[in-house]
Amino acid sequence: MSMQRILFTFVLGLVVLGAGLVGRAGAKEKAADAEKKRPNIIYIMSDDHAAHALSCYGSKINKTPNLDRLANEGMRFDRCFCTNSLCGPCRAVVLTGKYNHLNGFIDNRASSRFDASQPHVAKMLQKAGYQTAVVGKWHLRCEPTGFDYWNVLPGQGQYYDPVMIEMGKKSKRKGYVTDLITDSALDFIKNRRDPSKPFFLMYHHKAPHRRWEPGPKHLTMYDDQDIPEPPTFNDDYKGRGTAAHSTEMTIEKHLTPNDLKVKPPKDLKGQALKKWKYQRYIKDYLRCVASVDDNVGRLLDYLDKSGLADNTVVFYTSDQGFFLGDHSWFDKRFMYEESLRMPLMVRWPGHVKPGSVSKDMVLNLDLAETFLDLAGVDVPKDMQGRSYKPILEGHAPDDWRKSMYYRYYEFPAVHMVHKQYGVRTDRYKLIYFNELEEWELFDLEKDPHELNSVYDDPAYADVVKELKAELARLKKLYKDDDSVTGPVWKKGDPIRRGNKKKRTVKNAKK
Repeated sequence: MSMQRILFTFVLGLVVLGAGLVGRAGAKEKAADAEKKRPNIIYIMSDDHAAHALSCYGSKINKTPNLDRLANEGMRFDRCFCTNSLCGPCRAVVLTGKYNHLNGFIDNRASSRFDASQPHVAKMLQKAGYQTAVVGKWHLRCEPTGFDYWNVLPGQGQYYDPVMIEMGKKSKRKGYVTDLITDSALDFIKNRRDPSKPFFLMYHHKAPHRRWEPGPKHLTMYDDQDIPEPPTFNDDYKGRGTAAHSTEMTIEKHLTPNDLKVKPPKDLKGQALKKWKYQRYIKDYLRCVASVDDNVGRLLDYLDKSGLADNTVVFYTSDQGFFLGDHSWFDKRFMYEESLRMPLMVRWPGHVKPGSVSKDMVLNLDLAETFLDLAGVDVPKDMQGRSYKPILEGHAPDDWRKSMYYRYYEFPAVHMVHKQYGVRTDRYKLIYFNELEEWELFDLEKDPHELNSVYDDPAYADVVKELKAELARLKKLYKDDDSVTGPVWKKGDPIRRGNKKKRTVKNAKK
């Protein structure tokens, strides 16, 4: 072979090799660019934060300027509901996109444990190339799975100097829990993640859960004012059945000195004592919310300053609603509106119109599907919710849901709220207390505070018939065949615990 031919072959080989290297480099750059375009997802969830304790929802009792930023710069959902108003079960629904009778975590009893081996959204996002993390309250009685990094509270956790479990290792932290959880969230974003990958962060606050211990910055907040009482503060439950009469979560009877941190003045009785207890309770609750608001502001400020905000979807919600003296109650569990309704604000620059408001009915059941859709990951067919990404982008589907299904299982238990399931539509709510065999129907247009059941009113006979048919349809749709029921309770069993004079269904006030 001539020298010229040898040189030609050698040069040609270099050209081919170079082209291959350039091609591979180009492919890597394209892949990296595609990866960068997939949005980061931050899911912020507080515990027991009622929508009516957010100023962006028209609160008359507090201001939440940092949380309002998400509504002002994104979308506020006015009809976001939970499928089971209880901490652990709500978290299981968020992870799995399935109702509790299918994901296996129906209540907060000691025997309940989340099966972490089952498929859930963090595992799916991790498999799709997302770096995943969860910090703060976990409350599922198992170690987190599907997360590249986790740092969680054991059980309910403590407000001050909490123990935290970081990747399986327990340690006691000094400080206030809301601050510490935010420190952990920021540490993951700043120091622990791989910048070449999109990330999914579940940032879960303990606050404002009972025992409502405010942080040091807010201990004297509201000392110089009285918080307005809700319109239903002195509800007598005349328009409802056994369940409302027999619950154990009233301001006057069931808030303890442990909740209030001091014993009530001995000279206070009756309504004066109830009002005093309410002020102690609601001020501490709102002080805890103020700390959440401050800390969410810290996170948002970092996202803005670092440039991450432009490609990060931020969700804020609670695990369910909460009674803030409404109907004279604290806690949740009922299908009544204050307990059923959750706050939800979503900011996604360039995709969500700032200051927009959605009236579409969305559920915590939809969150996993929405996260997957945002990440460009196919939603498994056995998930039961639906992505509301189109709603975020201003294109609500014509066939979006017009009704929702709710089911609560934990009875007998703390607060003694009876088992129930039901259906809510735009105007009506039908609740069936299945072990009591009692029905309640509310016309939310005429009776927004749900004070008077019209189930037995002949004028609503057709509505009852339609809603029962819709309830049956939803039960079938969600594969609830009543095989999962929770603790066994029979008619005639005591309705309430600790009463010398036991009340049964037969003699309970209706």
